[in-house]
Amino acid sequence: MEEVKTRRARGGGGAARRAERTAVNIETAKYIERNIPNFEVLNEEALEIIEANAETILAEIGVNFVNNPAALERWRAAGAEVEDERVRIPRGLARKLCSTAPSQFTQHARNPEKSVVIGGRNMVLAPVYGPPFVRDAQGGRRYATMADFEKFVKLAYMSKWLHHSGGTVCEPTDIPVNKRHLDMLMAHMTLSDKPFMGSVTAPERAQDSVEMCEILFGKEFVRDNTVMTSLVNINSPMTFDDIMMGALEVYAANNQAAIISPFIVGGAMAPVSVAGTLTQVLAEVLAGVAYSQLVRPGAPVIFGAFVSSIDMNSGAPTFGTPEASLITYGAGQLARRLNLPYRSAGSFCGSKLPDAQAAYETANSLNMGLLAGVNFMLHACGWLEGGLVADFEKFVMDADQLGVLHGLAKGIAVDVNAQAMDAIREVGPGGHYLGCAHTQANFKSAFWKTELLDYKPFETWEEEGARDTYALASNRVEKLLATYRQPELSQDVAEALAAYVAEKKASMPDSFM
Repeated sequence: MEEVKTRRARGGGGAARRAERTAVNIETAKYIERNIPNFEVLNEEALEIIEANAETILAEIGVNFVNNPAALERWRAAGAEVEDERVRIPRGLARKLCSTAPSQFTQHARNPEKSVVIGGRNMVLAPVYGPPFVRDAQGGRRYATMADFEKFVKLAYMSKWLHHSGGTVCEPTDIPVNKRHLDMLMAHMTLSDKPFMGSVTAPERAQDSVEMCEILFGKEFVRDNTVMTSLVNINSPMTFDDIMMGALEVYAANNQAAIISPFIVGGAMAPVSVAGTLTQVLAEVLAGVAYSQLVRPGAPVIFGAFVSSIDMNSGAPTFGTPEASLITYGAGQLARRLNLPYRSAGSFCGSKLPDAQAAYETANSLNMGLLAGVNFMLHACGWLEGGLVADFEKFVMDADQLGVLHGLAKGIAVDVNAQAMDAIREVGPGGHYLGCAHTQANFKSAFWKTELLDYKPFETWEEEGARDTYALASNRVEKLLATYRQPELSQDVAEALAAYVAEKKASMPDSFM
């Protein structure tokens, strides 16, 4: 009887361990602290050529600041030549202005344990941004709604390897254009406690973002700290529109961060050559970052580079290509020479489904980001169909793979435990390591562990339904959403945010333009 009792106890322990392995974990890993070298493709001569050519673009060709008299006046006062909307910046001026931007900064989350440091050797991962469509196993491809948006915010909150809640994870097309930013910010602020991004679709919406943050964090805290990042796209080639610059002006004036990012499809918005594209990227970033410093010296900014190539047959953007990788590596070097944080890469793919094409292109794009020294990776999970679609299943597939980036970034430890000489002595020739003391002490943390992929024997896999990765991902989406628990937020703050949103919405008619 004693033996039977012991066996039952062991069986219960096994069940407990299985339950532990299958339980949903809402732990958030710390942002990546890279312990591996950056991959650099440009030598000193090449870097100097690109930098000199970028200065030539600014001084001789110039950039356009459209519908923005205040920006033109700022440039004129700084010493630039202004002709109509064309701004020509003397050699060295933009670089000098960029020198006041911080090399790294902290973006505070409402949960202080989830604040992130952007810059240096750090890497912060944020989800997909901007798709008007969503896709999942149940509903297929369709226009995104606010309900979809909230689900993505919850998934990002539940994803261990994501450090950031992102911004417009999808466009909620069922909400009026002039009001949806309020609902999106409300979702980030209440359904998650990770850092998030502000609205850039109009200067007044950027101001709303600041004011909602003042409710969430307190006015004095927002005045003295960075609590938002925003995505300010440049209309490549070399055009800065009043909408994006208006948002940048609001964020810079309020000491909130902005990613200054050329939007490049090589062959369409930039030259087909890698060096030519890098030259234009650098010129555009120099002008954009310099302008942010004209608004407020010391305003936090990020050197952005969204880069893809073009399929010359269809005109569609392509991803995971060698040319995009080379540009991403080179832009990282240019950003570091400016002493600025760097944003690029993501879970990029052109596939219409989360299939083999999507997997290959995404793997190439994620790994190039890690090796390029990216500090802020937007679109780190969920991207599909060239950015037109946010896919729920791909979101959790990609989020799982972000754990691989964390593992690679650690590099190779060579401390006494990692050298494992005691284990090698204990096992000796012809033995095995499964039962040795070193393995028993380290096996739980020695290897990266997937929360999604299937490594079971064929027979077990077949008995469990022979599910492919897409089916496993669909199941994980359902499981995460079913077990989601909203992080705590002061009732007073929640009510104040709700009142602000209600008052703002009531102050204007609906507009879908």
